[in-house]
Amino acid sequence: MTAERQTAWIGLGANLGDARAALAQAVQSIAALPDTEVVRVSSLYGSAPVDATGPDYLNAVAEIRTALSPLALLDALQQIELDAGRERPYRNAPRTLDLDIVRFADLVMSTDRLTLPHPRWQERAFVLWPMAELMGARVMESLSAMQMSRVTEQRIEKLMDASDWCPTL
Repeated sequence: MTAERQTAWIGLGANLGDARAALAQAVQSIAALPDTEVVRVSSLYGSAPVDATGPDYLNAVAEIRTALSPLALLDALQQIELDAGRERPYRNAPRTLDLDIVRFADLVMSTDRLTLPHPRWQERAFVLWPMAELMGARVMESLSAMQMSRVTEQRIEKLMDASDWCPTL
């Protein structure tokens, strides 16, 4: 018997190398995970690093349906990062690929390895904008005016529609 698939949202980011290609390949790798399908992806956004230095990032969010557990999904995403050359020399270092589980269904959990929802998703325009694109009013209803004011100064720009950067979905 196959486990029931849950909806999860994966934040994608990269600011080293061919970031656009890395993100598109990451979406394909996520789609190839066992019992997992990519439902849709957001537009591609350019954003300035937050609490970090380095080149601007390319960011997006993928909505998936998966039968993997949250920790199994985390393990799979970290392997995809490693396969893309991800190194972790220091906190918030520039990266070839960054994949974060932003939300996993309506699950709330906190372990040494994973906190859900992602603890800073509401403080990052590069997550909020693509999430709002995919989830619409559901995202906006969960945010207060104070939370929204935290991201208004963060530089972010929509660069291209999903079909232009990830055309195989």
